[in-house]
Amino acid sequence: MRLFLLVFALFAAGCDTETAKNIAEVTSPEIKKIYNWKMVTTWPKNLPGLGTSPERMAKKIEQMSNGRLKIKVYGAGEIVPAMEVFETVSQGTVQLGHGASYYWKGKVPVAQFFTAVPFGLTAQEMNGWLLHGGGLELWRELYDRYNLFPIPGGNTGVQMAGWFNKEITSLEDIKGLKMRIPGLGGEVFEAAGGTAVRMAASEIFTSMQTGVIDATEWVGPYNDLSLGLHKTAKYYYYPGWQEAGPTLEVIVNKDAWNSLPADLQAILETASLAANTDMLAEYTARNNFSLRELLDQGVELRPLPQDVLDVFREISYKLISEIPSADDELSQRIYESYNEYRKGVIGYHQISERAFINVRGDGE
Repeated sequence: MRLFLLVFALFAAGCDTETAKNIAEVTSPEIKKIYNWKMVTTWPKNLPGLGTSPERMAKKIEQMSNGRLKIKVYGAGEIVPAMEVFETVSQGTVQLGHGASYYWKGKVPVAQFFTAVPFGLTAQEMNGWLLHGGGLELWRELYDRYNLFPIPGGNTGVQMAGWFNKEITSLEDIKGLKMRIPGLGGEVFEAAGGTAVRMAASEIFTSMQTGVIDATEWVGPYNDLSLGLHKTAKYYYYPGWQEAGPTLEVIVNKDAWNSLPADLQAILETASLAANTDMLAEYTARNNFSLRELLDQGVELRPLPQDVLDVFREISYKLISEIPSADDELSQRIYESYNEYRKGVIGYHQISERAFINVRGDGE
């Protein structure tokens, strides 16, 4: 017995520092601590895609963390209105939020680049800029000012131009129209002669039905069908010039983020990025089937006239160039990074994605 104790003592004394550190981590109180967090979203509870994706993400985080990080997800209006998510998480009232950065353009104009700007980047291109083109680092530098840590958390892919209660045959038909359209797209619409209205998803159907608004963009066939927007307007226009690849965000209160041990931070970030990929796959599949159903119900699918798109594009480029503030060096770096990447990726996609789609044909 004495020999055994002597050998054990010698072995323990010989353990290297890294081994001792690992043993300490395994028995650390941090490993046993349970974190019960809340996530508020800008989406109606359980809205297909946008609303269900955060729910799936929360379940994955709980599974991967073996129950150490539990997240309760709340839809828009359950704790705070949709448009108060940014402030609520920034102040630490709750730990997490899920939404879109262009909703905060009144407070942080340059944040729009991290969701979508008109005639901007597709989902694939946004992922490239954010994850391998320096965009995410700039996003986190910007949100650090507001005590937030952002992570890409979803993408719907190219959206639709929207639902209209009358035909759009020229730019003249835009003038005087009241349309629910957020972000910079709304500014473009107003500059073209329309009136942009900002409202949450839960208000769109009634507003269209009662004539409060004459047109609305929401997302695309998958969500538009679930909201019943085909019952409020006959004409469904494309393409979604205003949102080619809108990235959604998971925002974490910075103090809450720093309170997590490294492994839970990694789990949260990885689950968010997985949701970012999974949502795009979901919309790609579901939009396909949902569009067929809408057409079967008599919806008239129309392309926007080229002269309308040309004016929208011209206005967009001007407004986008005015977003960076001369007094804010960071906003200028964000614009320059986005613009330089956009030029390069468009050039490459001329001979790759676009070239292939053009030669692939119409599927017949």
